[in-house]
Amino acid sequence: MNLRRRSRAVGEVYTASLSDIMFFLLLFFLITSTMATPNVLKLLLPNAKSGTQSVKNPIAISVSEDLQYDINGNIIPADQVEAVLSKMIAGQPDPAAILKVDKTIQVQNLVDLLDIGNRLKIKMVLATQNSKQQ
Repeated sequence: MNLRRRSRAVGEVYTASLSDIMFFLLLFFLITSTMATPNVLKLLLPNAKSGTQSVKNPIAISVSEDLQYDINGNIIPADQVEAVLSKMIAGQPDPAAILKVDKTIQVQNLVDLLDIGNRLKIKMVLATQNSKQQ
């Protein structure tokens, strides 16, 4: 007696809906990855179109080409800049400073000044000149 069936059951996996699911997952991850960009550096970038200042009394720090530091109109020696700034920001909840640095000084001098501001938690904005005004 031959009890075998003539037709065998074939195991199949229908993948038509799987491609739709993968497409939607790809779209979801692409959209969320563009929205979730971490802020590596928090920068204060000046906006040329706005004429108002967000800070009421910013500290004006100027550095000339011969490395004379001027803080709000007072010439300060380079080794006393941090001490003078720490006294000026005492009691201010969100201190800010505008840096006016001559373009001929070395970058290291600017980085040293920014490092002082970082240690004292001062937001610093670098003042620039419009290239058309030269």
